[in-house]
Amino acid sequence: MSRKLVRPRQGRMIAGVCAGLGQRFGMSAGMVRLLFLLSLLLPGTQVIVYLVLWFLMPNEDRYLASTGY
Repeated sequence: MSRKLVRPRQGRMIAGVCAGLGQRFGMSAGMVRLLFLLSLLLPGTQVIVYLVLWFLMPNEDRYLASTGY
């Protein structure tokens, strides 16, 4: 399980946000995607949070390059 919050190259559907959150918290990407889709039924700013995470979470390649691994 990865302890860093990054968007992985493998397992992406759109931007890799759900896959990255799943890796970080030890859940499957499919479960995170399902929870996100169910959360869209509730009022709130879920889409804005997703877009912000897309912008803030580094790509796995960029993260590995910046840490020297």
